[in-house]
Amino acid sequence: MKHTLKSFFSICLLFSMFLAEAQETPTVKKETAEKKTVQKPEANETVKDSLVKTDRYGLRVGVDLFKLTRAFYDKNYKGIEFVADWRLTKKYYIAAELGFEDKTTEDDRLNTTATGTYIKGGFDYNFYENWLDMENLITIGLRGGFSAFSQDLNSYKIYNPNPYWGELPPVEVNQKYNGLSAAWLEVALGLKAKVFNNVFVGFGVQLKLLAMNNKPSGFDNLYIPGFNRTYDGSFGVGFNYTVSYFIPIYKKKTIVPALINESPKK
Repeated sequence: MKHTLKSFFSICLLFSMFLAEAQETPTVKKETAEKKTVQKPEANETVKDSLVKTDRYGLRVGVDLFKLTRAFYDKNYKGIEFVADWRLTKKYYIAAELGFEDKTTEDDRLNTTATGTYIKGGFDYNFYENWLDMENLITIGLRGGFSAFSQDLNSYKIYNPNPYWGELPPVEVNQKYNGLSAAWLEVALGLKAKVFNNVFVGFGVQLKLLAMNNKPSGFDNLYIPGFNRTYDGSFGVGFNYTVSYFIPIYKKKTIVPALINESPKK
């Protein structure tokens, strides 16, 4: 009987030791796993983070200072242009220009005055990546333009192939041609920088191609309001210098991913 109890106690002791080892083993594995999880990042390892950025949406209106001030030094020119854009999405803007021009052009044989209004409409794409609350723009866009105008033929010169006695005096005509029109496409490159709260200063260049040109009888349109001077009949170039004011309407919040490069600790 004593041997039986002794054997029984021995078996119980061995079993309890087995259970203790079984319970300690996962704990050790768990601690090992935790140590593996909390490893320090290696040198120069990139850690991802995110920032919340607030974008403002609204209407921006302004005026072209170049056309507005050109009349002070060019007696043959009068004009004004209003510009506007509406932020449609994060990168795209609906843009438009509306203006008036009166320009006298003195050619070798003709002296004409073009007077009329024009409108241009299209879109701009901003490919500049702003930091946080910056709102600067570097844009490329497309416009369609239309102008309704008149041409005054002020005078012309008769070509003399044998100018032995000099050139003939110009012939004064003062004939007006109404109801003229022209349409064109243009690629617009521009930039706008915020200089004060909601105040932007911008500069733009436009490359233009005539699609429709209603000419007066007897001579060509040397200047088309909104299109500028015609070169080689169908190509034109323009530029503007604008100051505009932004009217915020609503805001949108976006999450911007940020990358942080950790430098190795010494």
